[in-house]
Amino acid sequence: MTALTLDSDPGAYLALHDALDEPVADAALTPREQQVRRLARELVAERIAPRARETDLTHRFPEDGVAELSRAGLGGLLFPERLGGSADSNVSYAVAMEEIAAGCAATSLVFMTQMHAAYPILLAGDAALQERYIPGLLDGSRYGSLGITEPDAGSDVAGLTTTARRNGDSWVLSGQKTFITTGDRADVIICFATVDRGKGRDGVTAFVVEGGWDGVGHGKPFDKLGMHGSSTAELFFDGVRIPSGNLLGNAGGGWAIVMSSVVKSRISAAAQGVGLARAAYARTLSALVREHGPKLPDELAFALADLRGRILQGRLLLHAVARQVDADPKTTPGQIGIMKQSCTDLGWQTAVAATRLLGPLGDLSELGVERCLRDAKVTQIYDGTNEIQRLLIGRETGRAVAALAH
Repeated sequence: MTALTLDSDPGAYLALHDALDEPVADAALTPREQQVRRLARELVAERIAPRARETDLTHRFPEDGVAELSRAGLGGLLFPERLGGSADSNVSYAVAMEEIAAGCAATSLVFMTQMHAAYPILLAGDAALQERYIPGLLDGSRYGSLGITEPDAGSDVAGLTTTARRNGDSWVLSGQKTFITTGDRADVIICFATVDRGKGRDGVTAFVVEGGWDGVGHGKPFDKLGMHGSSTAELFFDGVRIPSGNLLGNAGGGWAIVMSSVVKSRISAAAQGVGLARAAYARTLSALVREHGPKLPDELAFALADLRGRILQGRLLLHAVARQVDADPKTTPGQIGIMKQSCTDLGWQTAVAATRLLGPLGDLSELGVERCLRDAKVTQIYDGTNEIQRLLIGRETGRAVAALAH
């Protein structure tokens, strides 16, 4: 097993990642969750990881990988069978996401965005809307985007300026979104707009918008630090007419949809963080063993031991919070925030440490550790920046302390 062929050799990839599994983390997984992880890992080893470097270098959209994941049934883990899903747990989804991110983070970003677009429709759409849009998102025949962020409204969803106004039996949508994953090619867009800016969050409303409708414009993908295969672009809405049936929930009810949806998206980001940490660790371990032999110098062995322990902590936290969400969909934002912030920080910090341990090897694109570093950075930013997560955690802690005073 050589470091520079780890991702391109499915047998070597599986052997090393299997060897790095931790029984203490696996013990809490059900047989079905272990089956999902195995399916994802084998598919990633065979079809996703070998193409990851080329995807990064060429910025080629990973449509083949997403299609293969969808054909294997992984696209519908959180959805009912009637819509083409498999009704699995959030833990199953988290372990699958971890595996995909370990092989190719850009592919994992496109993959998770399909779920992020489908989930609000499941949450708040009627049966007709669900049947019209969700199956195509799950099987990969249609690409989805979540339209929340605006040039002047990122984490502050209540400050949206994209507006929707009633016009007879339809709505007219105008505005702009930015930093939208898969925005350049989105067929199905979950667009959040305000119907009354004076109401703040109580004016936020969600719509299902088709990417080919008149008035919908797709920007050119941005050049980015990492996640090169996944496109990120602006969306423009110029008087887009939306049928009333494409309203999700009620007018002014979009805030609740946002808050429920970010639980899923933050599980996704946390799983990416753990997967990227694992990838950086595995590639570094392989490279160092190749250079020094199986008995590593103590200083390297000690540093790797620290990383292994932190990755195990991240996995346990990811699985525990996903399990809590399975048991209680109203798990608090602070608990979700601890998972998202800790796991995505783990991905970044592990990649930085791995790059340092490798010295000049850490700078080689062929090895893939520098790609982990570049890909990990954005996970700390999207789905609610880690500064926002700390704010949510702090507020929850403050309320708990205040309650003790009474």
